Amino acid sequence: MKALKQSQMKKLEIIVQGEYQEFVVDLLDRAGVSGWTLVHNLSGKGSHGSHEGHLMFNADDVLVMIITAVPEDLAGPILEGLTPFFNKHMGVVFTSDISVTRLGKFQQPAPGQ
Repeated sequence: MKALKQSQMKKLEIIVQGEYQEFVVDLLDRAGVSGWTLVHNLSGKGSHGSHEGHLMFNADDVLVMIITAVPEDLAGPILEGLTPFFNKHMGVVFTSDISVTRLGKFQQPAPGQ
């Protein structure tokens, strides 16, 4: 069996109010991110108090986390794009150094493929 090759990337975990998830997803898509995972109904406590992970009135009223893995050189521009948003809205971004296998899963296909 051939050993799996490890490649270095950055993991971004972006937590925002549900009403802003489309903004974040659109920013990631425009930045060329190949994929992301969305987790709804987060519970937790932070500087804005406690948040319950159930739907209060609709999906816009809860916290969501958008998780993605990107090449290290793409993390900076994404964070720059998010900076004006986080200067006005609550939320947070966690960044981590990670290793991934199957690097091709994290790259955009070439045009026409």
